[in-house]
Amino acid sequence: MIVAGSIVGSGELIATTKTGAEAGFALLWLIILGCVIKVFVQVEFGRYTITSGKTALDGLNEIPGPAVSFKAWGKPYRVNWLMVYWLLMTLASLAQLGGIVGSVGQALQISIPLTERGRTFNEFAKAQADIQVQETLIRLATERGDNDAKLAAESRISELEAAQGELSARYLSLRRLVQTEQVNLANTADESSATPIQGRIQEARNEMESIKASIVSVDDKIWAGIIAVITSVLLYLGRYHFIQNFSTVLVAGFTLITIGNLCALQFTPEWAISGSEVLKGLSFSLPDASIAGTTPIITALATFGIIGVGAAELIAYPYWCVEKGYARFTGKRDESDGWARRATGWLKVMQWDSWGSMLVYTFATIAFYLLGAAILGRTGMNPESTELIRTLSVMYEPVFGSLAPTLFLFGAFAVLYSTFFVANAGHARVDADGVRLFGIIPPSDRALHNTVSVFNLAFPLFCFLVYTFIPKPAQLVLLSGVMQAIMLPMLSVAALYYRYRRIDPRLRPGIWWDLGLWTSSFGMLIAGGYLFYAKLPEIAQILGLG
Repeated sequence: MIVAGSIVGSGELIATTKTGAEAGFALLWLIILGCVIKVFVQVEFGRYTITSGKTALDGLNEIPGPAVSFKAWGKPYRVNWLMVYWLLMTLASLAQLGGIVGSVGQALQISIPLTERGRTFNEFAKAQADIQVQETLIRLATERGDNDAKLAAESRISELEAAQGELSARYLSLRRLVQTEQVNLANTADESSATPIQGRIQEARNEMESIKASIVSVDDKIWAGIIAVITSVLLYLGRYHFIQNFSTVLVAGFTLITIGNLCALQFTPEWAISGSEVLKGLSFSLPDASIAGTTPIITALATFGIIGVGAAELIAYPYWCVEKGYARFTGKRDESDGWARRATGWLKVMQWDSWGSMLVYTFATIAFYLLGAAILGRTGMNPESTELIRTLSVMYEPVFGSLAPTLFLFGAFAVLYSTFFVANAGHARVDADGVRLFGIIPPSDRALHNTVSVFNLAFPLFCFLVYTFIPKPAQLVLLSGVMQAIMLPMLSVAALYYRYRRIDPRLRPGIWWDLGLWTSSFGMLIAGGYLFYAKLPEIAQILGLG
């Protein structure tokens, strides 16, 4: 369940809702698939650790293929190709945590602004969000033929426009200009006519960015720094049970609020989700962009890499199995019947743990996706940059009204901070093992323990620095999603290698489990392979190859 504590966070609140905003309901099937199919690989990683007593990274380093051999601390070392990519993915995963602590800082900035500029930015962002929601209500009321609702929304827009300042009014006019020109662009078949339209759109967007840059505050960064310091101290002092209880309570609170919000949304005629929309989401179709200029299938595949059990969680899970006692209570592998009985029993406990966690985060993921599609997708609001948390809070306003900001900010803090807390703890354990395998620290338990303590202190502060220099939470989260999605096929190869080369014959699963494992591996190959192909030009450019 502690894995659920780290998973129900950035993947759901940020990446999943962003996918819903960009794709509408069409990719619900992919979101569900991304949660369910990885459990087979997760269990194989746990099975390997329980039966062998080795860590996940030790196991990955056993996979055949190219490797670098060297000597350190007076002994030979070997680091294979999988470990090299793991290092790159880990850096991206830490950057993701920078986006998460920045999102926590944004939530606190909205609820407790520290400066006058912070209050001004809050007012600006709220006015823009409120007007955009009312514009959507006008469109939906017009489609329903509800003239009273349309007039009410138009009256509310007039009030909001009258109350806004000069910069807010200019920003609003530019946004409406972009929307109008995008419609003109879509209706233009002549390339020569499209060029000036594209130019006007880009000019308007540039001015919009300048307006936001002129009023953006540093309150979110101040709060992110405070949170990072507190987390360093808590992780340095904490132990497993404290982390487990802390994350479970926080996640459960906001998950219940979100599910209640989704259910109550069905009683609001403007925002209710129809059966046809859900069926469309389960039809294995690919969407057009709900928001102009976005690529929903790429966003969804990046989301695929971090929802459910992402690549980082797949690697971290065996470490939690060891800390929870599964591998330790099984004992060192031998040929006795007693060891086989213990191993079989603990494997069953691990499987119940894995599938129980899957139900928790799948249910939560579906709720976040449907909210993103129903509210953000219909309003054309895309959660990103410094307005990320403000945009996401709009999903709760149709049901909770004036209480929405308070409820959402509590929930956003709860879920995102629990992710930040648990993921940093996981990184400290896994990454300390990684530097051991790379020969950076001495091969001793004491050196490993000391490295975990250092990482517990350092990683939250490093994540804060990432957000300070790259204050784009959604992009940081999706960067990690891309790197993890690309690694998923590699991990599925490792799981198959464990299954057929490393598992004790007495603990081998049946044919139905093997079928599920192969299906899971094939799905990861398709998702990771397509995303790698789609992102190959960008990767080549970064490496100076294109």
